[in-house]
Amino acid sequence: MPIPATPAVDRSLLRDDVFGRLRDAIVDGTFAPGEQLKDGDLAGWLGVSRTPVREALLRLGQSGLVVTHPGRSTVVSALDPHAERDARGVVAAMHELAVRESVGHFSDAQLDAMREANRRFGVAIELGDVEAALRADDELHAIPVRASGNHALATVLDQFTPVIRRAERLRFGSFDGQASHARHAELIRLCADNDVDGAAMVAFDTWHSLSTTASPGNEGDAEASARPLPEKD
Repeated sequence: MPIPATPAVDRSLLRDDVFGRLRDAIVDGTFAPGEQLKDGDLAGWLGVSRTPVREALLRLGQSGLVVTHPGRSTVVSALDPHAERDARGVVAAMHELAVRESVGHFSDAQLDAMREANRRFGVAIELGDVEAALRADDELHAIPVRASGNHALATVLDQFTPVIRRAERLRFGSFDGQASHARHAELIRLCADNDVDGAAMVAFDTWHSLSTTASPGNEGDAEASARPLPEKD
């Protein structure tokens, strides 16, 4: 009797998980600008083979979060103000479009979810909990994106939002986080009033107002390159 064919294992979830964990480790500062990323070390840390790690590094390179020098090394990119400016413009435009396509179609439950996310965002800002603020901010802005039903828009945001995440982390750790809380409240009010132009303008300004955070000289940070990988979960 012949051996039955074994269904192919879907590796997409593994690839996405590896990509997400490496992306988040760069955004949250676990891997610092200028730090060298070795696929073998990363594979050991994540408990996977080198293949999904290499694929993830390629995707991170497309997002501008790492820089690969062929035949030499892959390092975390410096906080480049020009790259952040370009990504900020794209992300702001996508969120403006998401709001334009969503206003008038929000359910009461969706608006309530935005209000609840902003409430938690405000509490997190008051407590200085940057991670909680970022999670709440993600949840709030994801609602118009999902409501738009525009998958192309969501794909663009997945690529470019991580580039400006490092700017967001500094912003939400400062007094400017209160300004974001007020902008969120105004955005929700305008969405509830079905004010397409007003809501779209606030959505654009919320993202476009993020300041750049680059500091020169990070590319060659030898101390960062020598740091050990974080403990495996």
